Amino acid sequence: MIKQLPLLALVLSPLCAGAVPAMAQQDLRNLNDMQKAAMSDDVAYDITEGLVTEVGHRMAGTPDEARARDWAVRRLNALGFANVHVEPFQMPVWVRGKEMAQVTAPVPQDMYITALGTSGSTGDKGIEGEIVYFPNMSQLIAAPAGSLNGKIAFVTHDMRVTQDGSGYGFAGPARWRGPNFAAKAGASAIVIRSIGTDQHRNPHTGGTTFDEGVKHIPAGAISNPDADTLERLVALGQPVRMKLVLTPRDMGMQESGNVIAEVAGSDASLAPIVIACHLDSWDLAPSAFDDAAGCGIVTAAAKRVMDAGQPKRTIRLLWAGAEEVGVFGGAAYGKAHADEPHALAMESDFGADRVWKVDFHLADAALKDEIALALAPLGIERGDAHAHGGADVGAIIEAAKPAVIDLQQDGTRYFDLHHTPDDTMDKVDPAQMAQNVAAWTTVLNIVANHDGAIAPEPMAASGEM
Repeated sequence: MIKQLPLLALVLSPLCAGAVPAMAQQDLRNLNDMQKAAMSDDVAYDITEGLVTEVGHRMAGTPDEARARDWAVRRLNALGFANVHVEPFQMPVWVRGKEMAQVTAPVPQDMYITALGTSGSTGDKGIEGEIVYFPNMSQLIAAPAGSLNGKIAFVTHDMRVTQDGSGYGFAGPARWRGPNFAAKAGASAIVIRSIGTDQHRNPHTGGTTFDEGVKHIPAGAISNPDADTLERLVALGQPVRMKLVLTPRDMGMQESGNVIAEVAGSDASLAPIVIACHLDSWDLAPSAFDDAAGCGIVTAAAKRVMDAGQPKRTIRLLWAGAEEVGVFGGAAYGKAHADEPHALAMESDFGADRVWKVDFHLADAALKDEIALALAPLGIERGDAHAHGGADVGAIIEAAKPAVIDLQQDGTRYFDLHHTPDDTMDKVDPAQMAQNVAAWTTVLNIVANHDGAIAPEPMAASGEM
């Protein structure tokens, strides 16, 4: 395993040049001892590297994910966590097959494509059809039933870079629901511009959802440069035809599972804190950013709090299974633990780049002030947005109504890598990852040793949070 450099070397090393602007915003002189130690953390990096190297991709419900659970149990036990175990659940499994896209007219062009999760199959011989172009989702949704019979829909609803990742909410529906609307209009297949911000010829995979009773048509994402080419071909004004071969298969119900570990608190009367990441990944890469890094970050922070002395509250780690394909692990955890009290929920699932803002759904104003002031030397600003947690804590937030704290990571380059073959270990910046660990350690140390009430903000008069 590659070990971390000392703090000063991390700041100055040209190997971490990508982190220097972010590091310069920090007040290194005023870090407390725990933060200084965390800034030289190597546990998070080692966990991430271990998952990437010793396990590889971790597609939900497959033997690869099972191997990752076994690895996680061994590693968490070796790190000294308590009550390490797997909570299994059943889930539907989909696996990809052959993938090929070729424009056959007016000019032959090979394109890079990947199937979207739950896509239907073209069969081994593939299908060919005329492209019908939709520059945005609104036009696809408005397509009348039967208007796409025998055609291949092409949606190029594109995404822009944002620090907070908000561009995903704008562009994502083309993947999440585009195939469903294309199928309703009679399309034989759909291709979309990848939901991502890079310009590499790497298509971005991801899940899609069909309404009950709607046929799962073949659905794939082409790389952004190929989408540009396809747009230009359409602009020539001649019919554009494409041949697709996508042969994914449904494998039926298979076993997945959540890996649970704890730092036992000294006061059993205090409700625990749950901190989450997801262990599974898509199958195009070993997925360092999404989300091996998140598991490394939350685990390293919990270990630092544990090693500093027994906290008052139990800290529960949830390495969730099957997030990418439908948040089945988060739902299983929420169902299994719905009747247990939870004081606070947090999640890390947005890569390994630095934390730049903290948001709260927390009633105690003094506790919020304490956390925000403690994070300030790390270059983290206090936000005014409502904290929502993440996918894998969503079900337990709904069931147990805990407080929520969001440590918002810089997402500027996250969607360059998201769900692509490029999500590899070399993209992880050790300096920025260490700042994450310092931020998480700071928050966990405060809340795990807080013996006052930790509760969400009260409901507004309108009934909204």
